[in-house]
Order: sequence, then C-alpha cells, then structure tokens
Amino acid sequence: MIGPIEGLLSTLDLTDTGARTSEDIFTGPSQWMPLGRVFGGQVLAQSVTAAMRTVPDERIVHSMHGYFLRPGDVNLPITFSVDRIHDGRSFSTRRTQAYQDGVPILSMIASFQDGDSGLSHQIEMPDDMPEPESLPTTAEVLAHVDHDAARYWSAERAFDMRHVPSSIYLTVDGERTAHQAVWMKAVGPLPDDPNLHRAALAYASDYSILEPVMRAHGVAWAKPGLKIASLDHAMWWHRFGRVDEWMLYVQDSPSAAGGRGLSRGSIFSRSGVLLASVAQEGMIRVPESA
Repeated sequence: MIGPIEGLLSTLDLTDTGARTSEDIFTGPSQWMPLGRVFGGQVLAQSVTAAMRTVPDERIVHSMHGYFLRPGDVNLPITFSVDRIHDGRSFSTRRTQAYQDGVPILSMIASFQDGDSGLSHQIEMPDDMPEPESLPTTAEVLAHVDHDAARYWSAERAFDMRHVPSSIYLTVDGERTAHQAVWMKAVGPLPDDPNLHRAALAYASDYSILEPVMRAHGVAWAKPGLKIASLDHAMWWHRFGRVDEWMLYVQDSPSAAGGRGLSRGSIFSRSGVLLASVAQEGMIRVPESA
C-alpha cells in the first residue's frame, strides 16, 4: 500500500487524454473509501486541477462553484471534461464535468485571474484557539474503535484533523452549538507547486464542513441510520498558503431546514492570514428516533 501523501499526489496527477473540439479531456483515479463512495473533496480537487491545466500559469484560481450530482464509485476511474468558456484580458472561466460510466457525478465552474493589486482587508482569526499540538489526533480519539471507517480516518487520510472543542466522530460532547473549528494540515510535506496546494486545500475543505450542522443537534457520525450527502460546494481562494503547515478551519452553520443544512467556513494560516472561504449545503437525514 502507498502512504496517504503518495495517494493524494497520485490522485491529483491527472492524465491528459487530449482535446475534443472545444473540450479538454483528463482522467484520474478514485481513492478507496470505506463505504465505497468517492470522497467529494477528491472530485473537487481533481476538477479544479483539470481546469488549472487549461489556463496559463500566471492566471490563478480564485473561486469555484460545484454541484454534486451522483455518488461516485471508488472502483471506477473518473473522466474530466473541461470547457474553456471564456478567456478575457484578466480573467478566465472554465467548466469541468466529472463523469463515471458516461454520466456526470459533479459539475463545476471555476474562475481564474492574473495577479493584481487593489483594496485589501480580512476578518481576524479567533484568538482563543488552543494550539494544535495540545489537541488529540484522530488516531488517539479512535484508537479503541475496530471499524474500517475508524481505521481510515485514523491512518489513511492525507490530512491530520484536530477538532476544537472536540471531535464528533462517536459522540457530541459539551454545548450543542452550530460552531466549531478544526486545525488541519497534510500529514507530510508536499511539493512546492502552488497549484497543487490550492487543489489540496479544496480537497481538505470538504472533510468537516457539515459538522457544525450536526454539532448543533447532537448528531455524531456514528449515529445509526444517519444519511449525509454534500449537495453543492463553493470556495474562494484569497491568499496563498501551504497545506502542509497548520491551518485553522473556523466553521458555523446559519441554517438547517427541509432535510438540508448550510455551513460556512474560513480557513486561516497559523499566523492568522485568511487563505480561503467556503460554503456548502448538504442533505442530512437523521432517523426519527433521534
């Protein structure tokens, strides 16, 4: 078996299979997941990577908006079709469709911009957060659990995730609040390619974004009968940061209704630089006995 970082790099190393009329075609592998469904962050990162391959290096991704259409199968590769919608003087727009067995599983539009100067401000990172080194790792939290998902979360994910105030893998402890934070970083060093770090940030942004919805209602991942699926995902890259250094993912949920929950997130570097903003709506169905 290859390690988590090697697996991440292999997943983002797409194969260029050539252009067809107005589209560019790429293929990529699917990572194994315990329940057999492709991790949404993987498809987001691969779709962004495919779009990046079609713009000049100096034109940097600054936003993406994607819809999850169908669950992906970890046993099948994924084909990415990139439509070069627009190339202007400063901005480019790309649409990426991800396919398995000829049907789309994700549809995404991303925008790219040349480097530019202008107005600059950001919100402040919370100053009352514990240091990541003081928090338990996922492996420590789940050390006593004999389950494929627990083993995967503990040892096979490419990112170290440490929750504030505590994880909700097994139980939701403390106050029922629609707020949380997660320290995260890649479990090993990554190459210096800035686009790789931007794509990997999209990958990691999907890990815990719906958890504020669950925390507010005392629903843990281990809840029997729980059904969760990401519906859409939006992300804005503000400033560059390395994902193999600690980042703080501050999250909240403004609303849950109709079997759906909305979460928002701000990703800061350890020094307090706002790297990205995220929003996602997901389907969350809890058994009536909950």
